[in-house]
Amino acid sequence: MLSVSALSCHSPKGEVVIPADKAVEAKVEQVLKGMTLEEKAGQLVQLSIMVLQDETNEALDPAKLDKIIGQYKVGSILNVMNDHAHSREHTAQMVKDIQAKSMETIGIPCIYGLDMIHGASYLTDGSFYPQEINLAATFNRTYARMMGHAMAYETRAAQVPWVFSPVMDLGRDPRWPRIWESFGEDPYLQAEMAREETLALQGKDPNHIGLENVAVSIKHFMGYGVPVSGKDRTPAIIAPNDLREKFFAPFLECFRAGALTIMVNSASVNGIPTHANSVLLTGWVKEELGWDGMVVTDWADIDNLYTRDHVAADKREAVKMGINAGIDMIMDPYDPECCNVIVDLAKSGEIPMSRIDDAVRRVLRLKVRLGLFENPTWEKEYPMFGSEAFASESFDAACESEVLLKNEDGILPFKGTEKILVTGPNANSLRTLNGGWSYTWQGAADDYAPQFNTILEALQQRFPGKVSYEPGVLYDQTPMMWQNEDASGIAKAVAAAYKADVIVACVGENTYCETPGNMDDLNLSANQKQLVKALAATGKPIVLILNEGRPRLIGDIEPLAKAVVDIMLPSNYGGDALATLLSGERNFSGKLPFTYSKHINALHTYDYKVSEHRETMEGSYNYDAIMDVQWPFGHGLSYTTFAYDNLKVDKAEFGPEDVLKVSVDVTNTGNVSGKEAVLVYSSDLVASLIPDVKRLRAFDKVKLMPGEKHVVTFEIPASRLAFVGADGKWRLEEGDFRISCGGLGVMVRCNKTKVWNTPNI
Repeated sequence: MLSVSALSCHSPKGEVVIPADKAVEAKVEQVLKGMTLEEKAGQLVQLSIMVLQDETNEALDPAKLDKIIGQYKVGSILNVMNDHAHSREHTAQMVKDIQAKSMETIGIPCIYGLDMIHGASYLTDGSFYPQEINLAATFNRTYARMMGHAMAYETRAAQVPWVFSPVMDLGRDPRWPRIWESFGEDPYLQAEMAREETLALQGKDPNHIGLENVAVSIKHFMGYGVPVSGKDRTPAIIAPNDLREKFFAPFLECFRAGALTIMVNSASVNGIPTHANSVLLTGWVKEELGWDGMVVTDWADIDNLYTRDHVAADKREAVKMGINAGIDMIMDPYDPECCNVIVDLAKSGEIPMSRIDDAVRRVLRLKVRLGLFENPTWEKEYPMFGSEAFASESFDAACESEVLLKNEDGILPFKGTEKILVTGPNANSLRTLNGGWSYTWQGAADDYAPQFNTILEALQQRFPGKVSYEPGVLYDQTPMMWQNEDASGIAKAVAAAYKADVIVACVGENTYCETPGNMDDLNLSANQKQLVKALAATGKPIVLILNEGRPRLIGDIEPLAKAVVDIMLPSNYGGDALATLLSGERNFSGKLPFTYSKHINALHTYDYKVSEHRETMEGSYNYDAIMDVQWPFGHGLSYTTFAYDNLKVDKAEFGPEDVLKVSVDVTNTGNVSGKEAVLVYSSDLVASLIPDVKRLRAFDKVKLMPGEKHVVTFEIPASRLAFVGADGKWRLEEGDFRISCGGLGVMVRCNKTKVWNTPNI
């Protein structure tokens, strides 16, 4: 770790991602100069709204407000009352009351933050969009921008200026329960979508955030999504070169886009709790990038340094360790005494005043950039709040995100004459369409949004008089009991199947979020598999609908289905989108943003090492390794077909400073219009470290009418083909590369090796 003396000075070693603004800095210094130590300590602490609730758990307690803001000078509040969403008006009034007390007692505005993950997901009347994993499946940056804009607009309308979003943990282990919060397994896809969402949320000027924008908190920094055990908040072991090359990439893009805050990984990487990792928090971010934003902990994670990780003896040592490592704001949801601990550590010199002042500057700078000193609350009309325009965007995103994985004998789209049996535990559930962080932490959407359609209701409306329903299996809706199921209805479902022409079996997962989503078996539940097997025995064709937050293993029942659609978590309009797609009114265009594994002991990502695959292995020690997956990354079918031809790269040889211009002809060879996500990969054929078999380097989406051809072009900087070597340096090595797209490949050659001496390129 860095020494305390090194932590007190954050002069940049390389680029500066957010240019300083003289007026902003002058205001920060003016406020800082007049603050007491107690006021400074309060600014470094964030508490949950739960410590301010009255006995009804629905309103503020004036005495508690006076204690937390007046006595402890706490500078930030987060979360929702009674663990459920409230209306825009209720939320806005609550924030106004807190701000009035903060300005009256300390003259510094409070900053309120909410977990808005897929739209205004903690407002009962807000607009929801598909979860991030679905937006990734669109391979369409437009939807990340749309969601970011709507989320910022509606959150600001509720007087909240800060969201804990976007999530950019690489979802590279399907066992991990938070995969659905991410943009999938690929670093480039993740970086592109997260950057677009960040820009839409904050706007283009991070020093001046407008009243239709909010500050982001990009999370969780970093390596959170690949725990060794697959369980949430457990340790990860990540090769140092992968940490820099793959896991840091999305964060770097968002820092360069102006992200103002980051939230820290709750777990540890390579044995070091991230909340105590000064190399990452201070070295990689504050020093290398000259980043002057704010680092906030995750929920109670300073306490975890001593209660769980045992790298600190007690609370006092944990606070000292975290702040000295680079933490600027401690999310200590229940305990305002943390303020007194900071004061004591500053007085003793165990946290230097230079580090205290640096952290306070970062908190104040955030508030100045948001304009909270001039407008701690604001009077502004937000006519687009909850608008039809946002609803239309959400529906369109859902349509483009649902993935057709299999369609034998052209069973889809439905003709409209079939008698359809709808069955399965996800058939008549809105909460399973939304997932977690939807109205409540664990996602109780059925209780808050009855106006939206479940899959069953959407199909009944789309095919009136043709749809019957027997659930077969039902979930236990008790909170935290999402894996419990009642399978007593399977016999009724089978009996109903004999009267139907086709079965739509809606299976997957109930809602969960974070640690409650931990599991011991990635296979789809035995009860749901038994339902599908019993239905298949009737001889009626099955359309299998997967409504899940992670790819549950279905290798034994997939052959029983004529068609398979993975809708993941498409949110409030997901049922309507599915019905529209199954009817053929719209065409499927989603592609998997993750590898859909087939075997419990063969979990991997698409960018595996060449030495892992039998077809690329030679020599005496070939143990018949094979990558046998259910469906690969980027797989997705359509009601039409697309042909790729004439893949070209503008130069056969290139240097490290060149830009490769890649083009390919894409033709709609079918009978209906459709959209195609065009994905370009590179393969480094020989490298000083074992190369990945391929890496996504560019993507775009095109819409084509039947018979229409479009030349899709990309510009790929040669530096994008570089990798981090064993020495920790970026390197692009002389040698051959294969550029591939749509089953085509072109060989090109790098004519010169370059090693970068900067940590980021």
